Amino acid sequence: MSNLKNKLVVKNKTKLRLKDYDPSDNAGFNKEDALNLLTENIDKLKKLQYLLYAENKRSILVVLQAMDAGGKDGTIRHVFGPLNPQGVKVTSFKTPTEEELGHDFLWRIHQHTPKAGEIGIFNRSHYEDVLIVKVHNLVPKKIWSKRYEHINSFEKMLSDDGTIILKFFLHISEKEQLERFNKRLEDPNKKWKANPQDFEERKRWKDYTDAYEAAIKQCSTSYAPWYIIPSDRKWFRNLAISTIMVNTLESLDMKFPDSKL
Repeated sequence: MSNLKNKLVVKNKTKLRLKDYDPSDNAGFNKEDALNLLTENIDKLKKLQYLLYAENKRSILVVLQAMDAGGKDGTIRHVFGPLNPQGVKVTSFKTPTEEELGHDFLWRIHQHTPKAGEIGIFNRSHYEDVLIVKVHNLVPKKIWSKRYEHINSFEKMLSDDGTIILKFFLHISEKEQLERFNKRLEDPNKKWKANPQDFEERKRWKDYTDAYEAAIKQCSTSYAPWYIIPSDRKWFRNLAISTIMVNTLESLDMKFPDSKL
């Protein structure tokens, strides 16, 4: 299973092209086996989360980015939902408020980074400031082009302070996205999620692809790696992310602290 982590991490940034990554890849797993392994991973994660909380030395920051309907909410629900909510903090970043726009772009992000013993999950993140900002030209290039370096410095600071950073790009195909949009329209329980703007944004698929490629190339580092997760198959997405989480937490060799008595 550790091979899955090595397979999905971004190493060769110079040759990164998302079209070379198959969104429907399942790494040889079938759905039944994957669901069984996911159950095992969740059980392991519960124990590892408890150990992380007890040790209280390090934190985990999970960054989830994707095209619209890429599966960020589903990942949070299926992989992190079963964990103890006292030790998990989910932050969803929307359009910046007037107050947030009055500060540097990382100001609102830093306030939500996880404390020691906690798992923090970003549903969208500081990367929006080199993605949607770039695609829609919301600020001049001379500003957003410097943000890759600022992001790397910010993540290095967090890493040096004991935060383990895992960044997941949930990679879906254009066809799969359209199918998910249409299913939202057909399902009374999901119709509320349908947004006309989502269909408009589809017209910028290539622009977003270029923006993601640039962000991943510039900001996949040894201390804050990007993982490209094939996500057309939701069950494989959940297996892949839960496996990387387990592998990462196990590698920390965490120990329960001694009694204070």
